[in-house]
Amino acid sequence: MRVLVTGIAGFVGTHLVDFLQRQDPAPDVFGLVKPRGTFPDLPPAVTLIEADLEDAASVERAMDSVVPDRIVHLAAQSSPQLSWADPAGTFRTNVLGLLHVLEGVRKRGLAPRTLVVGSAEEYGLADARDLPLREDAPLRPQSPYASSKVAQGFLALQYTLAYRLPIVRTRTFHHTGSRRGEAFAESAFARQLAEIEAGLRPPLVSVGNLEAVRDFTDVRDVLRAYWLLLDRGVPGEVYNVCSGRGVRIGDLLDLLIRLSGADVEVRVDPQKVRRAEIPEVVGDPSRIREATGWQADVPLERTLRFLLDGWRERLAQAPPAASR
Repeated sequence: MRVLVTGIAGFVGTHLVDFLQRQDPAPDVFGLVKPRGTFPDLPPAVTLIEADLEDAASVERAMDSVVPDRIVHLAAQSSPQLSWADPAGTFRTNVLGLLHVLEGVRKRGLAPRTLVVGSAEEYGLADARDLPLREDAPLRPQSPYASSKVAQGFLALQYTLAYRLPIVRTRTFHHTGSRRGEAFAESAFARQLAEIEAGLRPPLVSVGNLEAVRDFTDVRDVLRAYWLLLDRGVPGEVYNVCSGRGVRIGDLLDLLIRLSGADVEVRVDPQKVRRAEIPEVVGDPSRIREATGWQADVPLERTLRFLLDGWRERLAQAPPAASR
């Protein structure tokens, strides 16, 4: 089996490589990376192919060289905050990038099982009566990023309906673990705590809004969900990938502090409070459970320990100039 992964150098992509190498038999993995881009060390068994998702010709060349049996489309500008600064770039990466992937498949008469990863941000400002969110809940995107993911999801649906491509979509809720980028609140907390432990900063954790409630899943559970959906998901359908449990961000921070053991002060930084903050986002995983038998198994405490240990390792390996 030949699996093509876009966004292979990202948080989920690198964990997906680990996951695929544990399969029996392990598939042949091909990863798209930006030309002249920087990316983490990946196992020699992974074949890296340079392609710019915004350049149709380079994506088509990649399709010619791989001829994939499966595609996991992870590549995205994934930060709602950054999307406010560059909405056009967010749409180019998230929507035009997917269009080029799907056109590259269609023009060659290929029909790989394809997973297009969406986001819970698509639901936006949900009515409390709609919680936990099912897949038929209204979509009310609250950021350029969220709007781009709505467009991406409908583009994938269009290619399924018009060209019979076997594409399965997700709306993935908050997920975390080692290697998570610090643009995300729980990872920013973990980095600060790891730096405090290492004596690299004073015992002060700077935070944004701690009252928001989010549905967190371990990245390793998320990858099991993705692989099961590629096997058993219905083409054209969309599935929430979530735990179904809401966690207040302040409680999550308290748990991280307890795991660290550091004696810290917590201080709210107004600059870290997101515009258009959504008070509560909790999903209903019934559809994916019924289709695949999947459920989130990893306890939150173990996930946060995985996240914190990841930052400790990164700081220990970084040159002094990289610490702050």
